[in-house]
Amino acid sequence: MFVPGSFTVALVMTILSTICWGSFANTFKLTRNYRFELYYWDYAIGIVLIAVVLALTMGSVHGGPDAFLANVRSAAVSNLIYAAVGGFIFNIANVLLIAGIEIVGLAVAFPIAIGIALVEGVVLSYALQPKGNAALLAAGVIMAIVAVLLVGKAYGALRQGEAGVSRRGVVICVVSGLLMGLFAPFVTRAMTSARPLTPYTVGVAFTVGAFLCCFVFNTYLMKRPLVGAPVGFAGYRQASGTYHALGVLGGAIWGLGTVFNFVAASLVGVAISYAIGQASPMVAALWGVFVWKEFRGSSTRARMYLAGMFVSYVVALALIASAYKA
Repeated sequence: MFVPGSFTVALVMTILSTICWGSFANTFKLTRNYRFELYYWDYAIGIVLIAVVLALTMGSVHGGPDAFLANVRSAAVSNLIYAAVGGFIFNIANVLLIAGIEIVGLAVAFPIAIGIALVEGVVLSYALQPKGNAALLAAGVIMAIVAVLLVGKAYGALRQGEAGVSRRGVVICVVSGLLMGLFAPFVTRAMTSARPLTPYTVGVAFTVGAFLCCFVFNTYLMKRPLVGAPVGFAGYRQASGTYHALGVLGGAIWGLGTVFNFVAASLVGVAISYAIGQASPMVAALWGVFVWKEFRGSSTRARMYLAGMFVSYVVALALIASAYKA
């Protein structure tokens, strides 16, 4: 299987994962008046498909005991379950995050959910797999949190004069963050316990867990949505082929980033790889600025917050990279 032979290659893979995680939602933006619960079915198919494709290609090159199918046969069943449970948990967190964004907006949802997830995921992963300098990693995480807060401040500057924040929306974001930070330790366990999984096997088990979660959580939300009226499968069947393709593409983009993050973690550790990957709000903000023109006509304050966010993320990236070398 392909694994990074140097820190530079691993760093590039984590940065690519950040780009993918911060970009997949553009495919949903391209669907007009389409419910997220319906989009999510195709999205879930896309993440599984790309994980399997990568496992049968990059994860099987050169063969041997670490090749995907060989690893599936030799790995402990408990590790497969750990990875699938991680995907199941993440899927709930991701859906709640989108719901939180719809209720309270990016200004509140990102700082709460991603901030909580970043701290919790890094701390728990490092406790299970202490790779890298803890002080530098902590400093990098703090700078990343500062950047996330600045994302919220920038979007908040666009919403001046709007109604107050929904307490229900805040609670949803907190739950999302707690769950999103919880999946990383399950992945760490699956990759470090006896008879471990390769990162490609983790990717497949993780995405299958996320897909199976849809039949429970997404089906429930279609009947009892957090936002909007209940929706049925008729809306999914009536959607255009373009919308279905966008959903699969969105899932493939996110899944590619996820597998790359796991592959990089095989060298640098899950804590470092996860911390860099969670810079995705910066990428999302870039799309918002340059493609969706969300900050057109924004105040000087909003632009200053954005500039501070980019600087904070660059510093965070440098600190976290140094943590591996230290």
